[in-house]
Amino acid sequence: MTEHNGLTAVADPRLGIDPHRFRSALRRHATTVTVVTAAGPPPAGFTATSFTSVSLHPQLVAFSLDRASSSWPVVERAGHVAIHLLRAGQQGTARTFATSGIDRFAVHGRWRLGPYGLPLLENPLALLTCSVVQRVVAGDHVLVLCRPVAAEHGDGEPLLYHMGGYAAVAR
Repeated sequence: MTEHNGLTAVADPRLGIDPHRFRSALRRHATTVTVVTAAGPPPAGFTATSFTSVSLHPQLVAFSLDRASSSWPVVERAGHVAIHLLRAGQQGTARTFATSGIDRFAVHGRWRLGPYGLPLLENPLALLTCSVVQRVVAGDHVLVLCRPVAAEHGDGEPLLYHMGGYAAVAR
């Protein structure tokens, strides 16, 4: 490894970098916290910080999900998903849907059934109802590409994830 201006480079890029260094570098990327839900049975929902806009023509968005996740079997079969961009102050929702081994919908309690049988959470900053168009295996994750079929949003600030914790936009 070589170091330049505080950045460490790998001597042979084909070998990759130390996993801890990789994770530490990615913690510096601030992202909007999202909860993705899919119709069951049982319904699935998980907190994702990997959501991104992909294309305007055609309209595409994406998120990734670990194939070892308890939500993966439902998302693997899903024709539609709901993507909730959380608002500042919804850390509890983010934590609930990031917790393993619980009935996330029972713990959260504030949701309803929407189009395509999708569980919809109460009061997100923005909500995209999406048709799943492609799943791409990428290492231990799957990148799920989706076409929005409905969108709604409110006013307010997004809940962000940065440096391993939740944050809000400072204005």
